[in-house]
Amino acid sequence: MNRGGKYDVLATVATTVLVCLAATTTSCVSTTRWQECADAGEAADRQGRYADAEKSFSAAVKEAEKFGPQDARLVASLNDLAAVCIEQAKYAEAEALSKRALQISKTGWWPNDDGMAKSLRNLGEVYTLQENYGAAEPLCRRSVELSEKALTPNHEGLAASLNTLARLYSGEGRYAEAETLCKRALTIRQEAWRTNDADLAASLSNLGSVYYAQENYAQADPLYRRSLQMREKALGPEHPDVGSSLQDVGALYYKQVKYAQAEPLLKRSLQIREKALGPNHPDVATTLSELADLYDDQGKHAEAEPLFTRSLEIEERVFGASSPAVATALNNLAVLYTHQQRYAEAELFYKRSLQISEKKLGPNNISMASVLNNFALFYESEGQYQKAEALYRRALQIREKVLGPNNPDVATSLEDLSDVLRKTNREAEAAKLELRASMIRARASVGAETDKHTADTDNGTGN
Repeated sequence: MNRGGKYDVLATVATTVLVCLAATTTSCVSTTRWQECADAGEAADRQGRYADAEKSFSAAVKEAEKFGPQDARLVASLNDLAAVCIEQAKYAEAEALSKRALQISKTGWWPNDDGMAKSLRNLGEVYTLQENYGAAEPLCRRSVELSEKALTPNHEGLAASLNTLARLYSGEGRYAEAETLCKRALTIRQEAWRTNDADLAASLSNLGSVYYAQENYAQADPLYRRSLQMREKALGPEHPDVGSSLQDVGALYYKQVKYAQAEPLLKRSLQIREKALGPNHPDVATTLSELADLYDDQGKHAEAEPLFTRSLEIEERVFGASSPAVATALNNLAVLYTHQQRYAEAELFYKRSLQISEKKLGPNNISMASVLNNFALFYESEGQYQKAEALYRRALQIREKVLGPNNPDVATSLEDLSDVLRKTNREAEAAKLELRASMIRARASVGAETDKHTADTDNGTGN
């Protein structure tokens, strides 16, 4: 009989206990370290220090990997890192991180609908920003579905998913659907009592952008201005989100021909964005383009051209030479060249812009209508009325199909087309189009006046 057997068993038990205690201690240390990194990343992200946030979230990913390849904390950290990469326009990195997080959530040992919804939301946002709407839509829609399933009806994650899908619809010209989603997200955030919260400010801005895209400036104005006020109070005057709101309000004033008010806001937006995001961020390109438009409209072509050129260079660097963003930048420069009577260069840029748009966006995307309309204006100014008419008719067809027959942009197309018809001695046909356009304008004017009286109540901008 082995007299030492009892003590061997006790020794084994003691060793096992010590090993378990050591493992538990190590696990606790890892958990604490992971939480510290995640908290630091979140704090930096909220402050607009995206490079610092990226470092902290990257460290959180490394710590989370120690918990196992399918741990929910790893999914959370990958999603956080992807989101901050999106803020910095690091779209390839964000895409890879989102796909990795999504794969873990799909193959994990337990359901992780919330984590999957965030991954889908991030991935959809990447594709939306690249104007790859066909790839983005099923992801964004699924994100909303999972958020509705996994979260409470007033959860911030659901509001975020709704806003992402709304931005996609707005980019496609599906404004009624976008407005419904934005209002639902806004209601969620208002009911959470975030009266001065940056997330609530984002919802106000998103809804304002839907109205702005439809030239409904009376409703966009109070939303944009309240968003700016809330962001300055909640985030400080130099935060990149404040730069976004300044861009919004400045662009609104530009559209309202309030040039003196628009210019300082756009300049301040540009300064904040360059400092916070770097000189080669697409948000910087957006503000450069808006400021250039402002100068171009005032006949300050020499001031506008370097801004348009720099905007084009940024878009090419970030999105590639054949991207929809580059097509827009080329179109902007073509308009400027037309104003400068540099017709050969203008035509070249218009053709390249149209070629990219047709290939990347398809024949019926709402952005195509603007490219076609501007190109038609160019041919009209050159006296090439047949070419102009064909392009005007294509633009009109797209706007009627996407926006509906009573949209102000449809009225613009009708007016432009009627102008060409008059120049080619088709007075009766031109008169019919002009009458229809005037009826659309009148209807829109009545609607805008009604909206002006109800905007504060409907959009939560009242005191």
